[in-house]
Formats: sequence, C-alpha cells, structure tokens
Amino acid sequence: MSAPVQPPISAGFQLMAKPIGPVCNLRCAYCYYLPKRELYPPDEPWRMTDAVLESYTRQYLECSAPAPQVVFSWQGGEPALMGLGFYRRALELQRQYARPGQAVSNSFQTNGTLLDDEWCRFLREGKFLVGLSLDGPPEVHDPYRRDAQGQPTCERVLGALKQLRRHQVELNVLCSVQRLNAQQPRQVYRFLKQQGVRFVQFIPVVVPADGGVSEHSVTPGQWGSFLCEVFDEWIRSDVGTVFIQGFDAALAAWMGFEPPVCVFGETCGRALIIEHNGDIYSCDHFVTPEHKLGNLTQTPLKQLVDSAAQQQFALRKRDARPDECKRCRFDFACHGACPKDRVGGANHLCAGYKRFFEHINPYMEQMAEALRCGQPAAVVMEQFRERPAVKKGRRRTAETRRRRAGVRKQAT
Repeated sequence: MSAPVQPPISAGFQLMAKPIGPVCNLRCAYCYYLPKRELYPPDEPWRMTDAVLESYTRQYLECSAPAPQVVFSWQGGEPALMGLGFYRRALELQRQYARPGQAVSNSFQTNGTLLDDEWCRFLREGKFLVGLSLDGPPEVHDPYRRDAQGQPTCERVLGALKQLRRHQVELNVLCSVQRLNAQQPRQVYRFLKQQGVRFVQFIPVVVPADGGVSEHSVTPGQWGSFLCEVFDEWIRSDVGTVFIQGFDAALAAWMGFEPPVCVFGETCGRALIIEHNGDIYSCDHFVTPEHKLGNLTQTPLKQLVDSAAQQQFALRKRDARPDECKRCRFDFACHGACPKDRVGGANHLCAGYKRFFEHINPYMEQMAEALRCGQPAAVVMEQFRERPAVKKGRRRTAETRRRRAGVRKQAT
C-alpha cells in the first residue's frame, strides 16, 4: 500500500457546501448533479438545517485553524434557492466561530438567474467572490442551459452579470466547454471579454454514458483546439489583464511549482463536499455511495477528512494513472488530469491536453524565464507588437531578417 498523503489532508483542504443538494431551477443538458437526488429519499426536504450549518461552520474552522485564510464555498444545484436569510445566518456563525487570526471569506457559484439588487448588495457587503456560469453568447449557451420550463437563460445571466458589476461584486465566470461552444473558441473568448469578464475558468464537459461519453461532452480534438485558439488570442494582448485558470496553472507547472488546482495535481482528495444533511463525500464529482465518508453530525470532520478511505482516494489518482502518463514529457503539468474524465482507464481528453501543452510550451518557457528574472510574464507579448513597416524599395538588414524570422519561428 502507498505511503499516506503528506502532509495530512486536514492540514490543507477545502470543504465545498451543497446547502440545497442537487436542487436547481435550471435543467442543463450536461448536468451531472441532478441525478444525485436518487441517493436520498424522494421526500427529502433538501435544505441544510441550522443545526447542520452550525456544526459545519464550527468544525470546518476548527480543522482549518492553522490556515490563515478559510474559504466557505457555496454550490449546488443552485445555492440561491436557499434564500438570503440562510447566508446571513452563515456569516453570523462564521464570525462566532472564527479563531483568532483566521480570515474568513466566501465564494458563491450560481447560474445567476435568481440574483437581483438585494442579492447583489448582500454579496458585495459580505465580500463574496461570485462564480457565474456562462457558456458564451446565446447561440451556444441557450441550447444546453435552459430553465425548468424549457426557456433560454442567457439574457438573464447577462443581466445578472451587469448587476454584479454595477454593485462591484468580485466575480469570475465558469464557462463549461461542451460539444457546441467548443466549435467557436475565439468567439466565446471575445464575447466574455466584451462583457468585461477578466477571470475565467474553462471547464470541459465530460459526462460518462454507455461505456463512453454523452453527446454533449467535448471531444479530445475539440478540447485541444479550444484551448490552443483561446491561448493564441490571450498571449497576444491579454497576459496580465485577463486571467484564465488553466493558463495560470500551466505557468505554475512550468515554474516548477505544484499546480494550484486539483485537476492537475499529482494527487487529489483535498476538495471535499458536504451535502445538505451533513454527509461528507470525497469530491463533488464522486458523490456516490462508495465515496461517502460519513456524516459530520455523527463523526468529527477531521476524522473523516483524514480517514483511510480519503487517503486511498487521494492516492488513486497518482497510482492508477496509465503508464503512458508516466512516460509523457508533460506529466509534470498534467499528472493525468482529473480522474473523473478517465474512460476505460485513460483520460478522455488526453490527446487534447497533449496538443495544448505542445502548443504553449515555448511561450510558457519564455514567461517562466521572465518571472525568474524579475520581469512580468506580460513581456511575452512584445514579440507580437506591430513593427514599423519597411519603406518600399528599402532593403532589410541581415539583423532585421534574423529577428523577424525568430519571431515567426516562436509563433508557430
């Protein structure tokens, strides 16, 4: 058996909360969480009680006591369905149980369709970081993201985005990359920029189905093309002004650091889930009976987080990845990516990731070197700046030809 994860998982973990479980006012075609209703009785109230909220808040802060920053992450389903009163109470409990020296913050992942001015004022005053789900312009967002009545949602999401910006709420956009919007990478990226979005997470949709993946899932080729084309837009003008989680994670890997997101880490297991009733699961992508660790109202949270079951879950990512991953020259940046995307043992998106890493390698090396020299990563953009045109009839010097040839070589 492999040696335990070091340091212990409880020394640095995040417990994301699903206070209303999988209940949602949308019916997204690719949603993997709505079926989780089947894990609980049909008459389940699907609301986190005050007793569970208090136990969660107290124990999470106790377990996180060595950490200077503790983040409460609220997800769903649609967490706004809990109502503002629930989150006002959550902030009260956080103030009550926070240890000396602990800084507490909150994040809130939402589809945005229920947000109004009162919500936005609260989120601003509570200093919440809001993650807004938006898959791009209406023609690629609406086909897959409709409400329970079958109506499109993009315009409502864009309205929420405008309200959040008007109230100066800190936000980022979570863009699910599915079979449709994956065909328009540049249009999606430009659209998000036009909306004033400066922080983006691109999340590949991979939903297992019949031994393969669903018709809504992104293909490996689409995923690689999407990342490469967005990167090509970003590297020319947006380094340092638009922040894309996957690109930041890659740069960290090229700098020799452990990737900051679990998807690319050597092991996982440090992003657990608490359901509405206090049940703790290994990960929100593994909310299954075999990955249920227990309930924090019955067993101390620290004991569940550091349990042998969670240790094994954390190590399985590293120990069960294919030999091809171990031989890959980009294993340092990927580590087999997310185990949820493994279909038949191999990662469904492997070919796409390889293409992406090959494509960005020269630029990542340049940015990493710039940072090591105390320069900003944005200096990489200088090679793309337009140079003065050579006057007609004027011969280029040998030095000019060499310089331009070098730029073209780096850009290919």
